Amino acid sequence: MDAEAAKSLAAAIAIGVGAIGPGIGIGLLASKAMESIGRNPEATSKIQTAMILAIAFTEAIAIYALVVALIIKFV
Repeated sequence: MDAEAAKSLAAAIAIGVGAIGPGIGIGLLASKAMESIGRNPEATSKIQTAMILAIAFTEAIAIYALVVALIIKFV
């Protein structure tokens, strides 16, 4: 395996593994938020605000994985 193929494989693994965690995390966040809204509909705005903020932080982890994959690929 040459160096370019190894870089491509490493970048693919980095973004693949780096996207699994945030994907699971966002799914769990949304699931629990919908459960909470179902139990207490009056708190929808507070729950939704906290959920969106948590999803943004969770999605940042996937962006970090993308940056690492791009660094591996092009440096």
